[in-house]
Amino acid sequence: MHRKSTFSRIFILLAVLSWQPATLLAAGAASQWQNHAAIRDTAQSFLDAYVANRQPGTRSEVRLGKLDSRLRLKACASPLEAFMSPGGRSMGNTTVGVRCPDVGGWSIYVAARIDVYGGVLVARQPLSRGTTVQEADLELVEHNLSSLPYGYYTDTAAIEGQLAKRTITPTTVITPQMLQAPKLVKRGQRVTLILETGTLRIRSTGKAMSDGKTGDLVQVRSDGSRRMVDGIVVSPGVIKVTL
Repeated sequence: MHRKSTFSRIFILLAVLSWQPATLLAAGAASQWQNHAAIRDTAQSFLDAYVANRQPGTRSEVRLGKLDSRLRLKACASPLEAFMSPGGRSMGNTTVGVRCPDVGGWSIYVAARIDVYGGVLVARQPLSRGTTVQEADLELVEHNLSSLPYGYYTDTAAIEGQLAKRTITPTTVITPQMLQAPKLVKRGQRVTLILETGTLRIRSTGKAMSDGKTGDLVQVRSDGSRRMVDGIVVSPGVIKVTL
């Protein structure tokens, strides 16, 4: 009985001794690879700060894609560094880079989705084609900016006085493609010409030969000289000519 007990203790001791090296070997193998959670945490912190700086005063959500569970990267002795990948977008689907700055280190790109929410102007009520947009026609609501690839407005001053190019239904986000500047000069209209040369400023009159919006270059037949001159529309019925 005593001999059997002794053999049992020896067997258990041998088993323990044989198990410990295997456990330590497994732990050592695991520690030589970079922890995936550290890569994701580095990318997440970088993108959170990046979005906060690029889109102040907005609400944002940053979601990272999954890393391949089979990915094996050498454990980095230095703190990981994150950077925006070349061509990376500040909203929508993008990628963020994470690198190990060790000698012989590595770089990896992590897929991400950035949703930024901010106030944009929408139509408060139906707007018919040709309607002059007024401040009362607009309302500021929160919207996912990453889903507005064709642009948007946040300031009523940029829209007020513009004309609707088509019918706009309520709650529609107003985009630049929906609006056009009103014509301040029409073909055949009598206009005022302001001629500037150096410090000299002369006012005269003429006849517009084409329609024009603010900033448009139009031709005018001068009443005085009967010559054709080019000028820029600056306000209703007023064209500036620089000689």
